[in-house]
Amino acid sequence: MLERGHMEEKLQYAALSGELQERIRQDRENHWENPWQCREEAALRRDMERDKATLWRPAFVRDSEKIMHLPLYNRYADKTQVFSFYENDDLTRRALHVQLVSRIARNIGAVLGLNLDLIEAIALGHDLGHTPFGHAGERYLSELLEEHTGRYFNHNVHSVRVLEGIFHRNVTLQTLDGILCHNGEFAQKEYRPQPLAGFAPFDESLEACCIRGEEAVKTLVPGTLEGCVVRVCDMIAYLGKDRQDAVTARIISEDTPFTTQAIGAQNAAIINNMTVDILENSYGRDCLLLSPQTYQDLKTAKAENYEKIYRNEKLNEAYETSVRPMFREIFEKLLGDLQKGQKASPVFQHHISFVQEKVKWYGGPDYREEDPCQIVTDYIASMTDDYFLALHHFLFPKSSLGIRYHSYFADLQ
Repeated sequence: MLERGHMEEKLQYAALSGELQERIRQDRENHWENPWQCREEAALRRDMERDKATLWRPAFVRDSEKIMHLPLYNRYADKTQVFSFYENDDLTRRALHVQLVSRIARNIGAVLGLNLDLIEAIALGHDLGHTPFGHAGERYLSELLEEHTGRYFNHNVHSVRVLEGIFHRNVTLQTLDGILCHNGEFAQKEYRPQPLAGFAPFDESLEACCIRGEEAVKTLVPGTLEGCVVRVCDMIAYLGKDRQDAVTARIISEDTPFTTQAIGAQNAAIINNMTVDILENSYGRDCLLLSPQTYQDLKTAKAENYEKIYRNEKLNEAYETSVRPMFREIFEKLLGDLQKGQKASPVFQHHISFVQEKVKWYGGPDYREEDPCQIVTDYIASMTDDYFLALHHFLFPKSSLGIRYHSYFADLQ
């Protein structure tokens, strides 16, 4: 069965047209430069006197290094992509996801003549704000924040907050904009950048997302072609990979039918065929374009993933019966500890002191003066899945709530 499926998938692989390949070769021989790429000299920081570019550390290389050396970058390794309750080292975590996004986006950006350093920085930083337990955790945390403050939590907005509002890393506007506007839940046929107008309108967009939530997030458009590439590659990176993981986790079988034709149905074909389609339709243009069939397939593939994987009852029962109430218990307990000044609480010992230690060389306002609800939100969003569960057990040792993981050896029992 695997061999037959593999052969069928091979027949679905697209290739760049001979005409476009010849055009690219000629452009390279003539040293063509894409006039719509984001150039290094356009890099804008809040503090332009710091972090000046050098020959060996250009502006956006500095951004990538700032992100990779950020304390929370380590935590990608134990943050759920989709499948939270499995002891299985072959299931994707966010550490791998951001690398896949970076790799696919750099491949596309290299052919289109874009700034690969900016693409890498956006890709590596785009999920820094993700909560434990993936989009379910994001939803639960947003519900709690809205209940207490009337504001919404979105992981793309919080990724910017991690870099600016918590750790004050002086990252460029171009990188921050790409991170804010990356949200891969909204497929489009055309990705046309809206020129960046400075930090003031960026800050307004950021605040609008906190006040209006998803309604505002849906309107975000990247300010660079590089940001547009990362946005579509976020989807390319997870569509087929989530299907692979769903088979590994036995949520679906290898025979589960998917109907997309132009982009294929499996991971390798989806990456290849969407890459080819973007290049064929976007080379030499000031925007990214998808063909009508690929755009329709992209929407279909996302809908089929929701139907067969993300809404599968095998996944969702534990989220609703255990993870949701655990989020509430932890949020309320930490908020109470903070308001009462309980210095022995983990919110002081593991979070506030940690942030204060990491930001002392970077300046910025005193983190201890932040709104208590925001501090608790920052803390929970920073947690890995395992830390979240350990903290709940620490705070509520007699609680009946908990997660039973699918064992490494379940298939041997």
